[in-house]
Amino acid sequence: MLKQKSLAFLFLLIFSIAAEAQESTGAYQIRVAPDRDDWTYQLNQPAKFEVAVTLNNRRVAGLPVKYSCGEEMMPPTIVKTATTTKENLTIEAGGLKEPGFLRCIVTMETGGKSYRGLATAGYRPDLIKPTTTNPADFDKFWNDGKAELAKLPLDAKLEPLPAYSTANVDVFHVSFQNVGSAAGSRPSRIYGILAMPKSSNPNQKFPALLSVPGAGIRPYRGIQGFAEKGIITLQIGIHGIPVNLDQTLYDNLASGALNRYMYSGLENKNEYYYRRVILGSLRANDFLTSLPAYDGENLGVMGGSQGGALSIMTAALDPRVKGLAAWFPALSDLTGYIYGRAGGWHHVFKEERNRAPDKIETSKYFDTVNFARRLKVPGIYTFGYNDETCPPTSMYAAYNVIEAPKNLILALETGHGMTVEQTDRVNGWLESALKKKF
Repeated sequence: MLKQKSLAFLFLLIFSIAAEAQESTGAYQIRVAPDRDDWTYQLNQPAKFEVAVTLNNRRVAGLPVKYSCGEEMMPPTIVKTATTTKENLTIEAGGLKEPGFLRCIVTMETGGKSYRGLATAGYRPDLIKPTTTNPADFDKFWNDGKAELAKLPLDAKLEPLPAYSTANVDVFHVSFQNVGSAAGSRPSRIYGILAMPKSSNPNQKFPALLSVPGAGIRPYRGIQGFAEKGIITLQIGIHGIPVNLDQTLYDNLASGALNRYMYSGLENKNEYYYRRVILGSLRANDFLTSLPAYDGENLGVMGGSQGGALSIMTAALDPRVKGLAAWFPALSDLTGYIYGRAGGWHHVFKEERNRAPDKIETSKYFDTVNFARRLKVPGIYTFGYNDETCPPTSMYAAYNVIEAPKNLILALETGHGMTVEQTDRVNGWLESALKKKF
C-alpha cells in the first residue's frame, strides 16, 4: 500500500511539474481598418484608421508600433510611433484633394519578429482618370500584328496527358505557332494545357474558355473544373516553352534568361516582350475556335494580375470573345508615377532613370487602359483596396474607361489575392455566361 501511495505521489508530482512548465505561443496580428464601413470617402473628408494589435485574438497593451500614412505607393506624409493599449489606437490620417487612395501601414517588432498590417481608404475612386494617352496609330499597330499572325499556319500539336485526365475530361499538352519576338522575326510557339469534356455524343458542341496566366514562369495542369461542367478550357503559358516540365527548369529561367522579362524590349513597340504575348493569346483563340467540339459561338477569357491585363487585351482585340473575367489587372496606367501617383505593375516608371521617352511611348501600346477603352463585351472584374502589387488607383484608371457592360466585385481588405467568395462569384458568372450565350 505504501508503495502504491508513493507511486501515485510521484505521478502527481511529475504531472504538476509538467503543468507548470507548459508554454503557449501565437502570432501577433495587426488589424487596421478605416472608420467608414465602405472604406470610401468624399474628397477632402478626413479619414481615421483604427488599429488593434492582438495575440490569440485579444488586444495586447504596451507594445511599440510605428505607423505611416500617405497616398498609396508614394512617400508617406505622416510617420509616427505609438504604444498599444487595451483600446484601439486611432490614427488621424487627413484626406485627399484628388481622387485616389490613402494608405496607412502599421509595423511592429517584438520577440525578434516583424509584424505588419495596413488598410487603404478610397477617395472617389469612380472619378480616377488615366494618365496614359491613346496613340493615334494604336489600332493600326495591333491590326498589323494580327495580319502578321494570320499569315502563320496554326501547326497545332496535341499530346495526351492521361495522368491529368479524369473520368469526364480528356487533357492534352498542346502547342501551336505564334509570331516571333519582334515584328517579322522567326515564328515562336505557344504551349498550354487543353481540357476537353468527354461526351457519348460525338456531335456535341461546347463553349470554350481561355485562361491567360499571371506573371512568372511555371508549369500548368489545366482548368479541369470548368471542363467537368462542359466547357472546353485552354490554359496557356506565355514564354514559348512547354508547360509540363519539372519546376526546376522554370526556376532557373526565372532567375536567368527570363528574369525581368516584363521590361525586355520596352524601347521599341515592335520588339517589346508583350507584343508576342498578346498576339499569342489571340493565337490561342485561333486554336480553341478550330476545335471540332467548339460550339462556334461562346468564347470567354479569364485571368488575374498579368492575366487580368491579358484578359482585357484579348477581349478588346478579338471579336470572337463574348465575355471576360479579370481580377486585379496589371499593366494598368503604367505612367501614373510620372504624374506623382501610383502606377500599375510592373512599376517600371517608379524610378526616374527608367522614364526615357521611347519607353514611355512604347508603354502606351501595351497599357491595359488603352485596351479597356476598346472593350465591347460584358465583363466581371474584382480587386481590393489593399493591393500593393497592382495598386487600386491603376486598376480604377482602367476600369473607369470601360463603356461595355461591367460588374465590379470589391473585396476591400484583400491584397493581391482572391478570396473563396471572389472566386465563386467570378466562376459562377463565367459558367452562367458561357452556357447562356452571354
